[in-house]
Amino acid sequence: MGYLGQSIKKLGFGLMRLPQLEGGAIDVEQTKEMVDLFLDAGFTYFDTAWAYAGSEDAIRQALVERYPREKFQLATKNAAWINCKTKEEAMAQFDTSLKQTGAGYFDFYLLHNLGESRTKYFDDFDLWSWVQEKKAQGLIKHVGFSFHSTPEELEEILTAHPEMEFVQLQINYADWENPAIQSRACYEVARKHGKPVIIMEPVKGGMLATPPKSVEEILKTSEPEASSASWAIRFAASLEGVITVLSGMSNVEQMEDNLSYMRNFDGLSEKEKETLDKAQEELKKIPLIPCTTCNYCAKVCPKEIGISGSFTAMNYLTLYGSKAQAQHQEGWLVGNHGRKQATDCVKCGKCEEVCPQHIKIRDELEKVADELLK
Repeated sequence: MGYLGQSIKKLGFGLMRLPQLEGGAIDVEQTKEMVDLFLDAGFTYFDTAWAYAGSEDAIRQALVERYPREKFQLATKNAAWINCKTKEEAMAQFDTSLKQTGAGYFDFYLLHNLGESRTKYFDDFDLWSWVQEKKAQGLIKHVGFSFHSTPEELEEILTAHPEMEFVQLQINYADWENPAIQSRACYEVARKHGKPVIIMEPVKGGMLATPPKSVEEILKTSEPEASSASWAIRFAASLEGVITVLSGMSNVEQMEDNLSYMRNFDGLSEKEKETLDKAQEELKKIPLIPCTTCNYCAKVCPKEIGISGSFTAMNYLTLYGSKAQAQHQEGWLVGNHGRKQATDCVKCGKCEEVCPQHIKIRDELEKVADELLK
């Protein structure tokens, strides 16, 4: 017996990190080129969200206005925990998404980033019933949720809401056994409940596209011509019950690379699995901040600190040992993007309440201030 989305090809276009022009606006023309390549190769799944600044509008221009609606699946999400004080404010996100995408309906609609204190918003506003109403109206075809928390909490949610049709989970080979993320355990809970899985963060916010040199050597020894990112995508796509694997591609080159190995992907060989096992063991030896640059923290930080930029720079220092280069990165990613430095942190803790990766952000910002900025 098949499962929901089984016929969808196993590479999805994640629209969180679209190409940008100078000044930060989304490069719609390059996005159009990427959309064309993606569809021409037989792939059809696009993933955006109300919370992804400019993304819904860009995909309207690059996809919805240029292709017949039945030629693709479009997913978006409701983040009721972002500045919503009433059910009406939360529901308004759906109307905004419909208007911004021009899609008419959504093939997949997700309650966004459930887990910890965020789940309460969806419960208090009874968005569980509301999405079913939208489905009955034909405005949503399939309803599910994305999730960043423990397998125990996922068990509770799926037990309480068996009507959910799918789950979107963070799964990659670095986090498969990571005790902070528990990718494998969450995946197993979803499958136990019979839910197919959409995979997000397969390349861990780009970190597995440029892994540490010791990890890259393992991958290159096995397949000299394959990109590091390809290993991460293939790992995720090889799992059972997967609807698709989202890749947040930021330029045409990344799109072409992904299409080159996913067009005819048919699972990992035993040799490839052994190579990834070695890479996982090597990664465990390196203490990185597990930030994926989702920037949910930035939406709630009262001091407007460039948290993800600070962490990217700090990880660069850990991986490559160049303080000058890491400081250059911090300057670009933080100050040049209008954000404040780690030294401005007032330790309020609001960022940690929304962090999907459960990072001790206040402690890590203190390390950035001490080790990178001094």
